[in-house]
Formats: sequence, structure tokens, C-alpha cells
Amino acid sequence: MVEAHELSERRACRLIGIGRSSLRYEAKPKDDEALRERLTELARRWRRAGYRGLHRHLRREGWEINHKRLYRVYCEMGLQVRRRKRKRLKRPARGEVAHPTKPNEVWAMDFVHDSLVDGRRLRTLTIVDLCTRESPAIEVATSIPGDRVVRVLDEAAEAHGLPQRIVCDNGPEFLSFAVAVWAQDRGVELDYIEPGKPVQNCFVESFNGTFRDECLNENLFTSLGDAARKIRAWWKSYNEERPHSSLGGLTPREFAAELA
Repeated sequence: MVEAHELSERRACRLIGIGRSSLRYEAKPKDDEALRERLTELARRWRRAGYRGLHRHLRREGWEINHKRLYRVYCEMGLQVRRRKRKRLKRPARGEVAHPTKPNEVWAMDFVHDSLVDGRRLRTLTIVDLCTRESPAIEVATSIPGDRVVRVLDEAAEAHGLPQRIVCDNGPEFLSFAVAVWAQDRGVELDYIEPGKPVQNCFVESFNGTFRDECLNENLFTSLGDAARKIRAWWKSYNEERPHSSLGGLTPREFAAELA
């Protein structure tokens, strides 16, 4: 319009409906090479950090960068974190499970969470014999991966004998390769409950409720060693001194001795 009809720039912009600054704007490509290199290094170091986490790391290092610009570069580089999908086992519908009639016929295991006084996470692996209600082991730690689950099972089996079957949920520790190999090598059946149905593992859930009510809620744990000592003392008392209503007033250890 300016060249063909000799209109002023101001009038031409008003007729078209754009600003004069937009007409004169020239794109200035930004040099993102240094940012890309640092993002690559941070993404390798913090593999599960999203763009907001990487942005916090960059800001701590002194980078003055807008989060929207970072997100653009982040997407262009394909650094998006893939969400992990939990493994679920497809199993047929479970019927009514017969109550075990002898020790080591069926064990059940589960995790119970708590914390120390300083806020650190505390995990306990609980194992229960469904026939005698005796607990072959309780492991206390801040983290209990599959390899440690196997070690606890071996120690419990050494003292009590191997179970024929173990009922557990679909947690990643119980679905781990280490636990699967351990069970296959020793001829132990792993019976996974349906996801979201803890009632199918009701015996260990009942034990965990007693454990939390009588031990975890009654004690303050100042350290991991302190927690291990107090929990082991309760575990020993539960097996040897605490009468169980479903066992006719006997302790689990006394009931196991009677069956033997």
C-alpha cells in the first residue's frame, strides 16, 4: 500500500489493523547451543527430572532463563521423561482359598511404612505363616529392594523351613527378577493377589494392623538401630509371649510346637 498507492506507513498500518512495531519487527534467532549442552548434561545426571526440575538446577547455577523458553528447547531435544507403568500380572479370578493346616504351607508377606523422629522413611518387611500365625521374620531398613527380600526369605527358611506358597501383592520388590528366580530355584509358588484388593491377603494385613497398633504407634524411633531393636523385641514377644485369640489362647510358637 505504501509503494503502490503512496500512502503513509501510519495510515497503511491503521487500515490493515497492525501495529507499526509489528511491521518493523525482525526476528532475532537465539543461540541455544550452550543451553542445549548443559541441558543434556543435567538430563544425564538427573534422569527422572522433568523440565521444571532441570529449570531449578539451571537457576541454582546462575542461568537467567525463562521457563517457557526452557520448555521449548526441552521439547525440541526430546528430553521428556517417560512415565513408568507398574507391572500388573493378569491372573484368573481367585476362588476361595482353603485355610492351611500345617506350618510352612502358606506364608504371606507385605511392607509396612513408618518414619524416624528426624523424618527419614522407615520400611519393614513382614512375613507371617498363615497356619500358625507365627512371624518367621521382620526386616527393618530405609530401603528393601528385591535382593534384600531374597536374603530375608533365605534366613527365614533356614530357621523355619521353606514354604510351599507365598501370598503377596504386586509391589515392584515382589515382582523383581531376584524374587522370581529365588522362588523358581526353590520350588516356591508366588501367589500374587489382584491389584487393589488387599483383603485377599487378609492375614498379613491383620498382622500389620497389630504390629502398627502395638509397636509402631507406641514407640518413637531415634535411629535405624533403635527401630530395629524395638521392633525385634516386639516381634519376639509376639511369637513367644502374646496369646492369639484364633489359636485358642496359645502363642504362635506354642501352637506351632503343638502341631509339630
